[in-house]
Amino acid sequence: MNTTVTPTNLTSRERFNRAARCQPVDRAPMWLMRQAGRALPEYRKLKETYTFVQLCQNPELAVEVTLQPVRRFGFDAAILFSDILVIPEAMGQKYHFKETGGVQMDFAVTSKADIDKLSVEHVCERLNYVDQALKMLRAELGDKTALLGFTGSPWTLATFMMEGASVPKYGRALQLFREDKKTFFGLLEKLTAAVTAYLKMQIATGVDAVQIFDSHGGHLAPTEFQEASGRWTDEIISNLRAANCQLPIINFSLGTHGNWPDLINSGANILGVDWQTDLAEARKIIPAHLAMQGNLSPVHIAESTPEVVAAETNKILETMRGRPGHIFNLGHGLTPGAKLENIQALVDTVKAFK
Repeated sequence: MNTTVTPTNLTSRERFNRAARCQPVDRAPMWLMRQAGRALPEYRKLKETYTFVQLCQNPELAVEVTLQPVRRFGFDAAILFSDILVIPEAMGQKYHFKETGGVQMDFAVTSKADIDKLSVEHVCERLNYVDQALKMLRAELGDKTALLGFTGSPWTLATFMMEGASVPKYGRALQLFREDKKTFFGLLEKLTAAVTAYLKMQIATGVDAVQIFDSHGGHLAPTEFQEASGRWTDEIISNLRAANCQLPIINFSLGTHGNWPDLINSGANILGVDWQTDLAEARKIIPAHLAMQGNLSPVHIAESTPEVVAAETNKILETMRGRPGHIFNLGHGLTPGAKLENIQALVDTVKAFK
């Protein structure tokens, strides 16, 4: 096909895959970070019976929760319902979600001895439930809808693991990085190996792309970002490419827009743009051969009206007009207070945009 001609009648999967490779599409494909889960009443109904961890670890239930937002809103991509903390758990650090909100881990990683106890060997075996869920999803979605896998970045995982819980300020990993790099690097090396193996397993199930969430990248000073976070994500992507992975890889690093050169050179095909970043400026900086994903503020979905959401969505689409490789998304994940009518307004606006 001549890629200068805009195709018509694309399936959602074709639309996502073409945009991910900066090829012409009929409209921007869309999906939303955290689209599966807490914003949906059908998910809340399941939560009356099952815990979050039970929903993640039961393949049939994980499939159901993954498909719920696709059924309701017709997103172009489904992202596996799971959590970034499945990696620490598979390495030996279990977690659960507190009734009052937030994560609690069985222990905090506070010493070299704790790091030594973490095992990379059986990560994929222990995460077999993810493998099963993704294979079921691929069969269910077929060629109609794209399927995305994901993981947390080593830095972001380390911040949770060293606190042992969700906390207002994540300081222990940063302190270790600054005071004892040898020990810090020992933890990040293990996490890099675990994440690489986990993503290879996901890729083998037939996903269309994977996203690496560096949700805590913005906790680092720009001068520290590459050494503490960026280089480890780069290594994961390099490992995947060395294993002949040709799939699009999305690199989403929250609050790190001062580090565009590092992110541009990460090896990812798609850069997530967070809601704090001026999209027009990002468009100028990011090379045309890289796709861009983003970046409506999730605050609009929770607190604005459908009319405001439609207007803000249109602004983003206008900003990206004429630039191949735009995937519409939020600039961070949906919050529990997201309004269904606002999500619908977003979806309708993206679909109607000409």
